Order: sequence, then structure tokens, then C-alpha cells
Amino acid sequence: MSDFDLFKTSEEHEELRAAVRSVAEDKIAPHAAEVDEKSAFPQDALDALTATDFHAAHISEDYEGVGADALATCIIIEEVARVCASSSLIPAVNKLGTMPLILGASEDVKRRYLTPVARGEAMFSYGLSEREAGSDTASMRTQATPKGDDWVLNGQKSWITNAGVSEYYTVLAVTDPEGRRGRNVSAFVLHADDAGFTLGEPERKLGIKGSPTRELFFDDVLVPGDRIVGAPGEGLKIALRTLDHTRVTIGAQAVGIAQGALDHAVAYVKERKQFGKAIAEFQGVQFMLADMAMKLETARQMVYVAAAKSERDDDDLAFYGAAAKCYASDVAMEITTDAVQLLGGAGYVKDFPLERMMRDAKITQIYEGTNQIQRMVMARQLLK
Repeated sequence: MSDFDLFKTSEEHEELRAAVRSVAEDKIAPHAAEVDEKSAFPQDALDALTATDFHAAHISEDYEGVGADALATCIIIEEVARVCASSSLIPAVNKLGTMPLILGASEDVKRRYLTPVARGEAMFSYGLSEREAGSDTASMRTQATPKGDDWVLNGQKSWITNAGVSEYYTVLAVTDPEGRRGRNVSAFVLHADDAGFTLGEPERKLGIKGSPTRELFFDDVLVPGDRIVGAPGEGLKIALRTLDHTRVTIGAQAVGIAQGALDHAVAYVKERKQFGKAIAEFQGVQFMLADMAMKLETARQMVYVAAAKSERDDDDLAFYGAAAKCYASDVAMEITTDAVQLLGGAGYVKDFPLERMMRDAKITQIYEGTNQIQRMVMARQLLK
């Protein structure tokens, strides 16, 4: 391999992109507007992704998965997000929910839970944030109290993506109230049908309306001791390591949304005529398109480099994951806003997908750590 090959995605990755794009355009894009309009879970997308093993491709062959690497997983998420951000949260959140198990669980727990997700029999969500513990995760109040070999869980979690459609949930809880802050938290697997585990009403959101977001409530939920992820007290460390890896997938989602918006904008300005010629011929429009494409490609390269670091679990992943997520999401917001501008009045109405993409892009700047938190992560890495 020459040194120059290092800056190309492999033939296998590009074949994967083509395959995912075909599924996304044929099976997911036709339903995207209705999913948004009705705030309906994209079941057609889940069926299509499961049928093609794109729903949780990151899971190892050891657990009946296809063993896609981190870059391949990002390409899947990017290509689905290009047509429907809500649907891209199926592979993204399956990775988010299962990553704590991959990083820290016993072999028994991995086999028990990763296998049904890989088969497409269950989805997996992630319960970290609370009403008063968003960016400040260590201030969580949900508690798990020992009861013999088991635990009794009480509290709540907020902003849980795909809550209500997931069968399993990785939930973080304080297990040593008197212990050192941040080292007194443990992780557990909850089942949707656990007695005392209930859900709040779906949130009414600006975007990603097809992906249900709900609160989780725990009222004396008995959690068997064999469902702990890692050792007691390791939960927050595992949770934060998880985010180092999964922030990259949010960067990929942002790149996909931005690419979809740019594609629609380019097609429109080539067709739309004003003053006797296509508006694509005006230099002001060309400069906007050039800036959009330049920033998008920069974001894509940052995400792909971060994905490679995620796959290798490099020591500097925390910086690169935060940088990729932060930059790509800021770029997605900017590109979708400019794409709406390029379509003018047409961009502002639901006849075109640009206004949906603009609304969907906003969440990428907020979840899995706001971009202010990403800048704190980057600064800490620089200064430590």
C-alpha cells in the first residue's frame, strides 16, 4: 500500500456506501416526510435496515453481528441521515446503547444482549441524562440500592432517544451515595417490561420527530445482579468512554444531513431560472455553494479520521471525537440554513425537504454533549 492510499476510503467501504444509499433512497426516503409530519416511528426504515444488516452493523461476529468497523458504521449512519435523520438514529442509538456493554460488560452480559440486537430482535437505548443532570452527568440522582445480590432502582432519566421502541436500556445510577463523585455510579441493563419501569409521554420536538424521545421512570425496579455492566463504581467511566466513540457517529449523522441539503440545493439552483438564466449561474450563488461544499468535506474528513481513531481506540480519541462532532454539527446547521436560503420561499415550505433537514440538524449541536461541552473536552485534552 502506498502512503497515498491512506487518504482514501477502501473499496469495501465505498461498496457499502452504495448499498446503503440504494436502501435509503428506495426504502427510507419515500417515507421521510410522513414520518416527520406525523411524528411516527420509521418502521419501514427499521424493517429495511434490519433486512440488510445495517441496523446494528457494529456488533461483532462473536455475537452474530456483521462486525462492521467504526468507519463503516459512520458511513451507514451518514447515508441514512442524508435522506432521513430520524431513521439514522436506529443504527446510531443501537451503537450508543450497546457500547457500554462492548467496552465494559462481562462475556455473559455481552452474549445475552448483543446477540438479539445483532439479529434485529431488539433495539437498545441509553439512559444517562436527567432533568438536573445533563451536561453535569456526575450530579445524577437516580440510585440503585443493593438488595442481596440484586439492586433496587429509583429515579428518572430524561431525553432518552428511541424510548418506547427499544427493548433494552443501559441505565446509569448512583450505587454509593457517600462515595467520591463520579466514581460512585454503576451501569445496568434494564428491560422494557421490568416491573416499576415506566415511560413519560413522547416529547414534542423541533426535529428528528420520527425518533421518539421520552423520560424513563424507575419506581422500586428490581434489577438482577447479573445485569450490571462492569464493576460497581465503573459506570460513569464506561459512560464517558462510550461517548468518546459515539460522538463520532453524531458527526456522521450531521455530515449526512448536510450532504442531503447540499444535494437538494444544487439540484434546485440548476433548474430555477431568474432574470433569464439558471440561478446557479450567479456568482453569489456559486460562492455559497462552494463554501457549503468545502465545509462539508472538511467535516467529513474529520469524522472519518475520528472513526479510524475510534476503531483503534487511540489515546487522543477524546479530542478527535469531540472535534468531529462539534465541527460537523455546526457545519450541518450552517449548510442546511444556507440551503433553505438558496431555495428562497420554496425552502421554507414542506413541499421540499430542506426545512426538515434544517430542523433535524439543530439537535446534532445539542445531544451527546452540547458543542460547548465538546469545546471543554477539547480544551482539557490540550491542557492536560
